[in-house]
Amino acid sequence: MVLKSIVISPDGDLVNQLDLAFQDIGGIVIQKDVDHYPHEHELLRLVRTNAPHVIFLGISDFARSLEVIQLIEKEAPGVQTVVFHQQVDPKALIRLMQLGIREFIAPPFHHGSLTEVLQRVRDAAERRPPLSPLTDMLFSFLPSKPGAGTTTIAVNTAMAIARQPDTPALLIDMDLNSGLVRFMLKIDNSYSVLDAAENALRMDDALWPQLVTTRGQLDILHSGKINPGVRVEGSQVRHMVEYARKNYKAICVDLSGNMEKYAMEVMQESKRIFLVCTPEIPSLHLAREKYLFLQHMDLGDKVSILLNRMTKRPVIAPAQIEQLLGLPIAMSLPNDYAGVHRALTVGREVEHGSELGRHFTHLAGAMLEKRTPTAPDKQKKESKGLADFFRIGAPRMSVADGERKG
Repeated sequence: MVLKSIVISPDGDLVNQLDLAFQDIGGIVIQKDVDHYPHEHELLRLVRTNAPHVIFLGISDFARSLEVIQLIEKEAPGVQTVVFHQQVDPKALIRLMQLGIREFIAPPFHHGSLTEVLQRVRDAAERRPPLSPLTDMLFSFLPSKPGAGTTTIAVNTAMAIARQPDTPALLIDMDLNSGLVRFMLKIDNSYSVLDAAENALRMDDALWPQLVTTRGQLDILHSGKINPGVRVEGSQVRHMVEYARKNYKAICVDLSGNMEKYAMEVMQESKRIFLVCTPEIPSLHLAREKYLFLQHMDLGDKVSILLNRMTKRPVIAPAQIEQLLGLPIAMSLPNDYAGVHRALTVGREVEHGSELGRHFTHLAGAMLEKRTPTAPDKQKKESKGLADFFRIGAPRMSVADGERKG
């Protein structure tokens, strides 16, 4: 069992020592280094999107670290906590023990003692696995520019996810000015995502079914009619998403690309952000701009590039596109104007057996981290290790093999 972990400490030097010690041991992956003590909402987001087995908590600010310990126990039962510091006085140790802390480590981090601590943490995690009442499979689809085909990808991928056994899925159209999901799927439900957001605080199992439209295992919240003056608060979206996390295994959100505050809230909560672009220069330019912005917002490690409408003989080679974007292409999707047109005509997804349909199935499988026997042959080389691009916080450091990951 490889332990997934988060390190929380403002003491950068001590964190670096701990990182180096882990590299020599193996069996643990540091998914996120946090250089400050998070408050409740941020801690919940860290736990949801990283699903750690253990949190290593520095106690340089003892009062703040005690608050974090109590939050972990309250909001993330089953997640183990290991505290570390240069040294700690007996009174502090007693207080930590009163809060249920049984593991304390201090430099120098010797191989033998650290291995024993990790083994005890691993045993405890196996006896009492972290509770995951909320799914971590929230995916955002972000266009580089209008017309990139993002909604087509979001709709068809969500439907492909919902076709998987025991995988109830939700598609949310958050393009509140130009959302196309309602048109594409010929939905006549008058309720929209705005109604869901406005009623998020009092949402229940009686109200929710009235708001969504169901197609097989997929529920859909469309964006409603054009309303330029509409305003949605980030807190409303957060509560709506939290309710959805309790009831669905996977959630796909189609965003406008305008980087609204509520869209940033969704992307903060997302496991992956799929930035969709086409091989044209304007689309690639804007994809690069948005990726740089997301990096600035500390979301760069969540981004995966989907290159849409790729032709057999592109003007710009994939390697050049990757160099321009500064990010690998996670998947290239072929151009199939006729297939998409047929799907729009009847208000359903692209044919499963078509080349484009197989790509959607393969993408859905990678998002769910499942093997998909229908993966397109031409994608096999490109998609080797595809799921690695989609894993949240693609590990900056993999201690299992002693190699650093980007």
